[in-house]
Amino acid sequence: MTPELEKYYSERLLMMGSQGWKDLMEDMEAMRKATDTLSSVTDEKSLDFRKGELSIINWMLNIRDMSIKAYEELQNE
Repeated sequence: MTPELEKYYSERLLMMGSQGWKDLMEDMEAMRKATDTLSSVTDEKSLDFRKGELSIINWMLNIRDMSIKAYEELQNE
């Protein structure tokens, strides 16, 4: 692993260990619960928009685990 990549993951994981990150993830989880409903979907366009919102929220909620896995894989190379 290059020093630049090592620094990238170290900084990312440090950020994700902060209280601010934990608070953000709590907010994202609340957003997912509020967004993951079809009651306000009125047409295909709003359904597609809702699916996009959920995709981004799920990506944010999973980025820490994905980053840890990628970092571990790079260390094992």
